[in-house]
Amino acid sequence: MGVNMRLNQILRDSIFTSCLTLLRVVSNNRICPLPDTVLDRFCLEILPKIHNQIKWLNLESLSLERILLTIDYPNLSGLGVYNIDEKTAISVFKGPKELRYIDFLI
Repeated sequence: MGVNMRLNQILRDSIFTSCLTLLRVVSNNRICPLPDTVLDRFCLEILPKIHNQIKWLNLESLSLERILLTIDYPNLSGLGVYNIDEKTAISVFKGPKELRYIDFLI
């Protein structure tokens, strides 16, 4: 957002924002979090503008809480969580909100 008008239109289009993958796949198919500068921009500038359109998030466990606590996601119905251990999953997902489907890939 803020780069150019065409990119701004794409980021506001629900086709592109209904399912977001906020992680990186590096060599040997290793999954890593996005760099802090990228996550900062997403959490502070982008997610607050598109949070109503997001239906599915794919996240890496190290950035999970940071992204989920940024803002409310009223239409979120699915969450793919990568590299998460059982203890973290239990502590993060105990609470009143339930998602219809949570996909844990350890």
